[in-house]
Amino acid sequence: MAANAPDLTSRLFNLSVDRLMTASPEVLYKAWTKQFDRWFAAPGTLIMEGLVNTPFFFETRHEEQRYPHYGRFLSLEQDRLVELTWVTGAGGTKGAETVVRVEFEIQGSATLLRLFHAGFPDAESRDRHEQAWPMVLAQLDKVMAAE
Repeated sequence: MAANAPDLTSRLFNLSVDRLMTASPEVLYKAWTKQFDRWFAAPGTLIMEGLVNTPFFFETRHEEQRYPHYGRFLSLEQDRLVELTWVTGAGGTKGAETVVRVEFEIQGSATLLRLFHAGFPDAESRDRHEQAWPMVLAQLDKVMAAE
């Protein structure tokens, strides 16, 4: 089952990040669909069901600033794929509804996590996320590896 994705044809700024993760696909899938507050979201801010076509909200906090994140799940394949929209403010997607696609693939005793983030409004927004995602994924791996 999939939801209607935003039209990204006029926003061609995209990125991809691959990372070998210690955690299993099952643990990573759960982290992306139900447990953002374990590795990314500020405690007490997460609203998330992890179902296709359901919205989510959470905040991150950095240096006393709040950064709201909004979106909705577009496509889910248990332990294999999470696709969602991703909307943040001035320092992020600048209000543009972007799409994050995360794929999980077993590689030996590790999991290859492939993240694609598409539809940025400009190069600055893409570049900022290109710098941030590797750090975010490192945090995900660190927190969820013990599962």
